[in-house]
Amino acid sequence: MSDTPLQSLQDDVQRLLGRCLLRLQHYERALKAIVAHYAVSGPTETLMADRDARIADTARKTLGLLVGELFGSGIVTNATESPPEPIPASTGSTLSIRMGIALNLTDTEFAQLTSDLKDLVVLRNTLVHHFIEQHDLGTLDGCHDARNALVEAQTRIDHHLRQLNEWGNDLGRLQQQTAEHLRSEEFRNFFVNGNHPDGTVYWPFTEIVSALKKAAGELAVDGWVSVEEAAAWISEHYPDQLPGAYGCRSWRQVLHESRIFEIRYFETEGLRSAWYREKRGH
Repeated sequence: MSDTPLQSLQDDVQRLLGRCLLRLQHYERALKAIVAHYAVSGPTETLMADRDARIADTARKTLGLLVGELFGSGIVTNATESPPEPIPASTGSTLSIRMGIALNLTDTEFAQLTSDLKDLVVLRNTLVHHFIEQHDLGTLDGCHDARNALVEAQTRIDHHLRQLNEWGNDLGRLQQQTAEHLRSEEFRNFFVNGNHPDGTVYWPFTEIVSALKKAAGELAVDGWVSVEEAAAWISEHYPDQLPGAYGCRSWRQVLHESRIFEIRYFETEGLRSAWYREKRGH
């Protein structure tokens, strides 16, 4: 026995509704992956555990919550400045980092995307919770209206899914580029020695400052340590730490440029020599 026109339309509506819901699930899964991975922060020793916790937390969120989290952090505009997240504290030998990737839009693009994604959340909730209430699937006219609404919904969902896939591809490329940069000699030189690519030095990060502090801890007399003795001690214990590696001609220049130490000159047995100590607060 062949289906009646009404039954055929009802089957068509069911097929289209199922297709829309499956596409929405694909969208939510892709969005969860982006939200879970577009930013990372915390102590280096717990980064993997923190990432796993973020993935688990993101997996429990609804589409509306995911969209809300993405705006203002993963998607930003020049007109709105979100307060920066606090930089995780680094204490002792524990180093903390924070990295993130954001899509920066013009004000017009940001407003349009905000409106579009809010509409998508409303569409999702309508399809899941209210579609049958809004369409009389017991009549031909009701089924026609329902099918037309689902065709339009599928077009909108597919547009957002393509857009999200583009973001995901961009995120993947940026993560790959970041990983390559983190493995580069340029980054290692900054991370280990505090040397920026432009030639400036972030002294608190440098191994040479750490070596000067350790030398002071070993050799200080009444809080002060001879620059000459410290240089000899560092040469023995940290032979790769030399002023020239930081663009300096002498140990005194290192002490001066770092702004972390005080330098004074003392006269002993008629000989004047430089001594240093760490400034308070460092």
